[in-house]
Amino acid sequence: MSGKQDFDRIAAFRRPKGVPFNITKIGHVVLNVSDLEKSVEFYTQVLGFEISDIYTPDIAPGGMVFMRYNADHHGVALVGKMPGKSPSVELNHMAFEVSTLDEVLRARAHLEKAGVRIDFEGRRRAGVQIAVEFRDPDGHLLEIYWGLDQVGSDGRSRPAEEWKWAHTLEQAVAEPVAGQDTTIQDERLLRNRSEEEIARQTAYSMQTQTAKLTKS
Repeated sequence: MSGKQDFDRIAAFRRPKGVPFNITKIGHVVLNVSDLEKSVEFYTQVLGFEISDIYTPDIAPGGMVFMRYNADHHGVALVGKMPGKSPSVELNHMAFEVSTLDEVLRARAHLEKAGVRIDFEGRRRAGVQIAVEFRDPDGHLLEIYWGLDQVGSDGRSRPAEEWKWAHTLEQAVAEPVAGQDTTIQDERLLRNRSEEEIARQTAYSMQTQTAKLTKS
């Protein structure tokens, strides 16, 4: 970080009146990757994306693959022009929403079965979404989440004293924040962990989250 940041000044920024457009969502993300086939295999076979279109190298250097996870033509596109190992530093992480909390639990099991290590599982602080976080083949951090807070017409976010950071999905389910229904439809998805396993998971989670916020 260059220079001292004035966070009071940062917090005072507001959307000005008269902006002639309104952005409604993050439409898509395009990533440069080092091995296009390996990355496309990950996003289709592990995350379940569908391929919409492909640019061969005569159209885009290195080739480009457009992939969708809803009706939009593409939500993620990959460009195979990374000359070496990705530093994956400019993109902090990219998140994908699912409709139910059970799906987050199923995603954890599915990713582990596919040999993908979970960097974080549990509840975030600001936003209080319940999530799992992991990496694609180039080390880009990805998140699958449910339950992100919605900000009403008054523009007020949940106060910080209501945040409950959790470092396992089971803790997030057992200790909901105000107004968050963490009822699980299939309780077989929950795991019984020893205190030692919970401590180890929490320590690893803290390590990965600190590294994510400090990498440069």
